[in-house]
Amino acid sequence: MPDGPMMKPIRELADDLAAGRTTSRALVEDAVERARDPAGEGARVFVKLRDRNALAEAEAIDRLRAAGCALSPIAGIPISVKDLFDVAGDVMLAASRALADEPPAAADSEVVRRLRQAGAVVVGRTNMTEFAYSGLGINPHFGTPKNPWDRATGRIPGGSSSGAGVSVSDGMAAGAIGSDTGGSVRIPAALCGVAGLKTTTGRIPLDGVFPLSETLDSAGPLAPGVACCAMLDAAMAARPIALPAAAPIGGLRFAVPESLVFDDLDDHVGAAIGRALSGLSAAGARIVDVRFDELGEIPGVNVHGGILGAEAYAVHRRRLEEKGDLLDPRVRVRIQRGANLSAADYLDIRRARADLMARADRVTAPFDAVLMPSCARIAPEIEPLVASDDLYAETNPLLLRNTMIGNFLDRCALSLPCHREGEPPVGLMVMGETGADDHLIAVGLAVEAALGGARS
Repeated sequence: MPDGPMMKPIRELADDLAAGRTTSRALVEDAVERARDPAGEGARVFVKLRDRNALAEAEAIDRLRAAGCALSPIAGIPISVKDLFDVAGDVMLAASRALADEPPAAADSEVVRRLRQAGAVVVGRTNMTEFAYSGLGINPHFGTPKNPWDRATGRIPGGSSSGAGVSVSDGMAAGAIGSDTGGSVRIPAALCGVAGLKTTTGRIPLDGVFPLSETLDSAGPLAPGVACCAMLDAAMAARPIALPAAAPIGGLRFAVPESLVFDDLDDHVGAAIGRALSGLSAAGARIVDVRFDELGEIPGVNVHGGILGAEAYAVHRRRLEEKGDLLDPRVRVRIQRGANLSAADYLDIRRARADLMARADRVTAPFDAVLMPSCARIAPEIEPLVASDDLYAETNPLLLRNTMIGNFLDRCALSLPCHREGEPPVGLMVMGETGADDHLIAVGLAVEAALGGARS
């Protein structure tokens, strides 16, 4: 398991609840206490802490359990939800001042509805990069939660699901729900030392979720481990919630790209990924270095922001005219960049993407997954990024470089911690095929188990 004061894995919490060793109210009280600790990050993690509602929901679950009612495995488990998912009665801000005058949501987003139907307790809505448009997690409106690894220095949590990652690492929730358009689940998972699952676009409905790119957006969980992510994913996808089985590690074949994804690695990242690959090989997995030249073509296709830039500009262009002065200037600049793309450019990019997806499928077809670093660097310091537009502009695409491959190719992907205890958090990304989310989870469980020894 990753380092830090996290809650127990969700399966263990479910067993404790079923056996009467704890109550949902006790779990929620613990989460709220951590969130309200003035010495902690709660004030920057949550845009809104729903403590009273959460405690009432927890008590209701406890009464049902005491009455002998059949409950789902996640019933009574405290979770956090990123502040772009509608929660009935709350104003969804997407961590922006520009939405402050919007009416409260009339209903839960479909994701929240399904989680609540399964009995999960929403403790609060988490902070994020404004409108989810950066991989760093810096927010000038609501503050930036500090990375759990080096609070004294003050390092970024990763974004855009910044509060989600820290809510899990700091035990303010047993799991978190984020979105991922270019890495927004996997980057904070990697930098905060937790697991994060990017689902194939379309697996989980996005009704009631504020969009960034309708082509690339997806929803996914962050949690202490793969099994926890799998349980939350099942609820979000309206599937039976059960503990999945791991694939046999000895029968797995992994592709390791020779292009792009290992360029400019931080020394800590390179060392941790090297140990992880060696550990998987020692456990019996077959690791194959492959030419994957198609990955090197992606940055060129995404010039001026690519599909994301065009679609984000379409979402926000009127808002830029009416309330542009309320936006984080760095987010505003990125959105405005999409105005440089014509309709013809957009169609060309979509055609190029379809071609690259087909060619990438042929490269990876013989393998169970592709392995690469989730991020090229460990978490950088917050203050230099806040102070320098140039540093911000240089660092953001580097942290997004590897994760955005999964979105561009419409793949499912996991980020798993692979660092040693006490070292800077590093994520190993396990990328599966389009729509092969269940197989990815089985593979991820096997990789996680094998990495247990490699990390010690």
